[in-house]
Amino acid sequence: MAVKYSKQREEIKAYLSTRKDHPTADQVYTAMRTKIPNISLGTVYRNLNLLADTGEILRLQVGDKTDHFDYDTSPHHHFVCKKCGAVIDLTMPSIDSVMETAALGFSGTIEGYDIYFYGTCEKCRE
Repeated sequence: MAVKYSKQREEIKAYLSTRKDHPTADQVYTAMRTKIPNISLGTVYRNLNLLADTGEILRLQVGDKTDHFDYDTSPHHHFVCKKCGAVIDLTMPSIDSVMETAALGFSGTIEGYDIYFYGTCEKCRE
């Protein structure tokens, strides 16, 4: 699907490329207002959803009923702090063996997985 160029979409991608904290649409909107004062929340939502649907960014649903967005589309896992809600990238060895474990006793086809780890982040532990 060919998508027409959009300055707003490029600004949103550029902003996300500088973030490692997996912002929500509201956070992206607030940041975009400083660069594009007349941008609407609807425009931000539409562009984030389009970018996620085309695989240019990741949409994370971590259990707080709010989508978070990640510029890093490489395979990786996330930690979610149950106290402050921070969503943090985890650097860890591959756990792809979980696919084989899940397939045991399952007659369907497993094509992928998303795993979120939950607990208390370093800042909240202090």
